[in-house]
Amino acid sequence: MIRKPGEERDKSANTRAESKRGKIPKFICKTLRLTLLLSLLIFAFLLYTVLKIRDTPSVAVPMIPEMKTTALYRHVEALSVTIGSRSVYEYDRLNAAKDYIAASLRGMGYKPEIQSYLYEGRTYGNIVATLPGKNRPEEVVLVGAHYDTYAGTPGADDNASAVAMLLELCRILKQETHGRTLKFVFFTLEEPPVFRSEFMGSAIYAERARRGGENITAMICLEMLGYYTDNRGEQGFPLPFMNLFYPSTPNFIAVIGNLASRSLVRKTAASLEKTPGLNVETLSTVGFLPGIDFSDHRSFWKRGYPAVMITDTAFFRNPNYHTENDTIETLDFTRMHILLQGLLRTVRDLAG
Repeated sequence: MIRKPGEERDKSANTRAESKRGKIPKFICKTLRLTLLLSLLIFAFLLYTVLKIRDTPSVAVPMIPEMKTTALYRHVEALSVTIGSRSVYEYDRLNAAKDYIAASLRGMGYKPEIQSYLYEGRTYGNIVATLPGKNRPEEVVLVGAHYDTYAGTPGADDNASAVAMLLELCRILKQETHGRTLKFVFFTLEEPPVFRSEFMGSAIYAERARRGGENITAMICLEMLGYYTDNRGEQGFPLPFMNLFYPSTPNFIAVIGNLASRSLVRKTAASLEKTPGLNVETLSTVGFLPGIDFSDHRSFWKRGYPAVMITDTAFFRNPNYHTENDTIETLDFTRMHILLQGLLRTVRDLAG
């Protein structure tokens, strides 16, 4: 076979071009390796932090006798002691918690709506209490907390502390008039195995809200609000060196948001900081930072709503997280009552 002049060169060039197309550029390989290494380091640091916190002795808070007569204490006691563990695997107890919350709301004069949906053949429900706004009723400020627990745990901090706080917000604010509509939502199924799935109660609510055109101007997620200690060095963080910028003493409340919600983070913190005795820290960052989106606010971020989480920082602080030791005796009700005053101011400011 006689080859035409230049045919060998063309063939060789084509071969080299195909070879180049089959290879990943070196800078991409280096970037991928660096990303993988950083991810492994972050994961290792996170694991170390969680295990360190888990090994920290739990704080037993001296109880002021008067605190046991408060509504905050009674709600936490009803949920974490009388009912106890209330997970997706404990359907009757989860329903008992739902009935307790709904009955409490009816006793305050609300007509709570149960937003029902099916999961694995059973019906679950979010509980919604609404206070219509006077001047801008089409704009909604939503405050939410999940009422289920991790299986086998009393869930005093996670999340009876937040449910109790939300019930008290409902009771006190019921007597007031606000410019925007207030919605108080008690979410079901936040915990594993439903966590981060479309069957979370908050995911169901946020999806229906978006489809229905609900104008949620601010979503406040209440997540674990009762564990504090003044022991220096017992606060954990998701990334190395964050202790250079944040307190290592776990006696503050944190306001967490993604970059799109940073304005809401600032507004929320500004209201909370007006409360005497309340220490407030803030973080607005990317959603993939470990722990940043580990609650119901994530469901609203995914649907484009501004949302923040107010929290005692969960497993970055509380050694009882997702264990049978998450009991009412470990909660600081004095600080919880201070936080309640800050939350009342925050909701009033956001609701206009």
